[in-house]
Amino acid sequence: MELWDVYDIDRNKTNKTMYRGDAFEENCYHLVVHICIFNSKGEMLIQQRQPFKKGWSNMWDVTVGGSAIQGDDSQSAAERELLEEIGLKIDLTNIRPHITVNFSKGFDDYYLIEQDVDINELSLQYEEVQKVKWATKEEIFSMIDDGQFIPYYKSLIQLLFDNRKQYGSIKID
Repeated sequence: MELWDVYDIDRNKTNKTMYRGDAFEENCYHLVVHICIFNSKGEMLIQQRQPFKKGWSNMWDVTVGGSAIQGDDSQSAAERELLEEIGLKIDLTNIRPHITVNFSKGFDDYYLIEQDVDINELSLQYEEVQKVKWATKEEIFSMIDDGQFIPYYKSLIQLLFDNRKQYGSIKID
């Protein structure tokens, strides 16, 4: 069972922890990370969740995602999730998330990584991932429309593709 650090509304760690699945106390939050890997063709590496995985079973998702566990910071959680789910080791030291989205029970950090990855060399975690593939933004939009992809806002997917080579909200050519 996963043990999570609890954060306050300002994203400061409290001295509290909670188990995954427990009810959140008022004004308590947790940290989730998402890593989106893009290749030199501008495609995102996406994963299909296992049919027996609780939550969004059998659906396609961004490259990797998961909750930070006790003792993780955002970078170490992202590195751990990449290694666990697809067997990819990436050093995120001194790398900040490109985007943070607040949700009702926490914070979603999105890391956008440009790296050509040979999907045949990945080691998929059986408990989590059934397969991976490269997809264009348009393919992901179509998969969202068809109910095959987790129903992210298309504007978020657009933002992930737009921000993959830069930080910030102003377009820099």
